[in-house]
Amino acid sequence: MLETETSATSQKPVDIFVIGGGINGVGIARDAAGRGLSVMLCDRNDLANGTSSASTKLIHGGLRYLEFYEFRLVREALFEREILLNAAPHIIWPIEFILPHSQNLRPTWMVRLGLFLYDHLAKRRRLSGSYTIDLRSSRFGKPLKRFVKTGFVYSDCWVEDARLVILSAVDAAKFGATIRPHTEFIGAKWIAGMWHVTLHSKKTGIEETIFARTLVNASGPALRKVNAKIEGDAETHLEPMGLRLVKGSHIVVPRLYEGEHAYILQHSDRRMVFVIPFEEKFSLIGTTDQLVDESDPMPPKISDAEIDYLLEAVNQYFTKQLSRESISYTYSGIRPLFDDRDENNSPQSMPRDYHLELHDHCLNVYGGKITTFRRLAEEAVDMIVEDRGETDERPAWTSKAILPGGDIGESLSAFTQELLQRYDFIPETLLTRMASHYGSRLYTLLDDVSSMADMGQLLGYDLYTREVDFLCDTEWAQSTDDILYRRTKLGLHVDQQTRDALTAYLLTRSQ
Repeated sequence: MLETETSATSQKPVDIFVIGGGINGVGIARDAAGRGLSVMLCDRNDLANGTSSASTKLIHGGLRYLEFYEFRLVREALFEREILLNAAPHIIWPIEFILPHSQNLRPTWMVRLGLFLYDHLAKRRRLSGSYTIDLRSSRFGKPLKRFVKTGFVYSDCWVEDARLVILSAVDAAKFGATIRPHTEFIGAKWIAGMWHVTLHSKKTGIEETIFARTLVNASGPALRKVNAKIEGDAETHLEPMGLRLVKGSHIVVPRLYEGEHAYILQHSDRRMVFVIPFEEKFSLIGTTDQLVDESDPMPPKISDAEIDYLLEAVNQYFTKQLSRESISYTYSGIRPLFDDRDENNSPQSMPRDYHLELHDHCLNVYGGKITTFRRLAEEAVDMIVEDRGETDERPAWTSKAILPGGDIGESLSAFTQELLQRYDFIPETLLTRMASHYGSRLYTLLDDVSSMADMGQLLGYDLYTREVDFLCDTEWAQSTDDILYRRTKLGLHVDQQTRDALTAYLLTRSQ
C-alpha cells in the first residue's frame, strides 16, 4: 500500500517540499529522491489532473519552433526524445507524421530545410529520417483531398502523458519520496531557517504542518496564486514575473482514417494542427493557442472559436468532413509559459522553453514541455543542491534510468506477444491494453492470477476489480475519474453502467 497520509504534524524536516503533481513536480521529486534527498509532494487534486494530462500526447522536438529560431530548445527536446523512448517503451513509441504541403503557406525549400535540421540537430538511434512523398500515389494520401500533391514524412513519438506522470511518481516513491495527491497547500512561512508548510487533506480533513528546507512551486497555471500563499523574507521574496497563461484545446472524433500514422496540417495562420490516432477508435485533433487571464474560471474549457478553428483545419485537407456533431470528447489545458518581453506578443510566438527562478530557498518553475521534463528536473535539483551548499556529491542519474515497467526491451509488440503466450486465458484486447499501460509491472498486477476468476469482478467493458485494486494500492487512484481518465483512458469507452459500478466498488473499498 502507498503511504498517502501521515500524522497531524511531521517534526522531521524534508529536504524538498514540492507543490504540484504535474509532470514537472513529480519529475523534480523523482530526481531529488533518487539522489538521496528527502522529498514530499502534494497536489490539491489528483496527479496529472491538469495540464499534464491535457497535452497533445507527443514526445517531440517541436518542428514549428524552428521558425522562431529556438534551436537550443529543439535540440534538447530531440535529445530527450531518445532518452524517454529508451526509459519507457511501454508508454512511448515512434509514430510517423505526414505533412501535406501547402505552397502558399511555406515554400518547399523552407520545409525541407526545417526537416533537415530536425533530422540532424540530435542523434537518432531508433527513429527514421524524413523523406518526400507523392500523396497522389501514396497510401498516406488516400484520406486527403486531391489538391494536396506533395507530402513530407518524419518521425516523432507518442506518449501516454498522464501515465508518464504517474510512473515518475511511482519511481519517486520507490526512492522514498512521500506523494500526497488530494492534499491542498494552504501556505508556507519561512521561520528560523525553515519553511513551515501547512497542508489540508481532502480525504481526512486533517490539517498539518510540514517542515522543509527548500520549497518548489511547480503548480503550473496556479504559480502566482500559490506564490501569494508563501511568506518568505519580506524584503527579498521573489514575485513571479513574466507568467503567461496559454490555453491549448483538443477535440476527439471517430477515427478519420485507417493506419497508425499521424498528420500535421498547416492552418491558414501558419500554425500547425495535429491529427493523431487515439485509443483505437478515435482521432485526436489539436492544439490551439489562446491567451487566457488568471482570473478566468478553472478548469479550462474549449471555446466555440477553438472548435471552429480545429474543424476548419481538418476539413481543409480531409475528404471526410467534420461538424460539431462529429465530436466525441474535448479537453483543454493551460500552459504556464515564461515570456518577459512585450505583453502584446502572440501566444504562438511565446517561448516554450522552461524557466527556473530560485530565491530564498524557494524555486519557481515556469513553462516547459512534457518532452523536456527530465532535463528540467535535473537542472532544478542541481540548483537546489548548489543552493544548499552540499559538500557530498549528488550526481544526476535519470538520463540512463528506466521508468517503472519500462524494462520490456525495445519492442512493445514482442513483449505483448510473450504475455499472450504466458496468459493465454486473458482476452487479447485486455492484455494488450494492460501491456501498454503497465509494461513489466503487469507481472505484479497478475501475480497469482491463473484464470479469469482471479481477475475479480467485471465492472464493465474490460475493467476488472483486480486492476482497480492495483491502481488504488500502487498509483494513488481514489476516484472514478482518477481511473477512467488518468490511470487509463477507459472513460472514452465505458458506458454509464460501468462508471456507476466502478464508483460503487470504490465506495466499498473506502469503507
